[in-house]
Amino acid sequence: MKFSHAWIEKNPWLLIGLVLLVISVGGLVEIVPLFFQKSTTEPVAGLKPYSPLRLTGRDIYLREGCYNCHSQMIRPFRAETERYGHYSVAGEFVYDHPFQWGSKRTGPDLARVGTRYSDDWHRSHLDNPRDLVPESNMPGYPWLAKTRLVEQDIIPKMRALQRINVPYTDEEIAKAPADLAGKTEQDALIAYLQGLGIQIKARN
Repeated sequence: MKFSHAWIEKNPWLLIGLVLLVISVGGLVEIVPLFFQKSTTEPVAGLKPYSPLRLTGRDIYLREGCYNCHSQMIRPFRAETERYGHYSVAGEFVYDHPFQWGSKRTGPDLARVGTRYSDDWHRSHLDNPRDLVPESNMPGYPWLAKTRLVEQDIIPKMRALQRINVPYTDEEIAKAPADLAGKTEQDALIAYLQGLGIQIKARN
């Protein structure tokens, strides 16, 4: 029997198998080399693991679903870099598990939000976004300012990250609860936001 394009199309299971094979090979060719490139596996200059307060803030960012509307990936296009600054690079996110790159743009990109606004601006924005941006459709998060952090919860989180090669020392982990003492969830989330993208800014 002649092995032709028409014959393959008439055999759906063979067609499905060949499509999956081509996609698998193509995916491997594109993805596997990234695991061996320094630009994707090594941190950018000056990058440090999240502080206990920022790590807690990142967990709150995920819990509240902020990533559903806010991308943290600036593309290397002129309109984007003029508006936000340097495009995102993989080396900024080597300590993120998982990283927050995405393409959703309901709200502004947050990859370079760090130090753009004051802590007080963020507090007002989180309490009621329309006080600062009247056209915003973002909901308010006023309860974050009233919810105290549970200090001891940070230890198992940092231990887990330490096991997957985030360079936290045992001493840093032991001292971590003190960084959260007396802080609210709003404090933690603002600390996380204020640190986004500052490494690339420092290099430019």
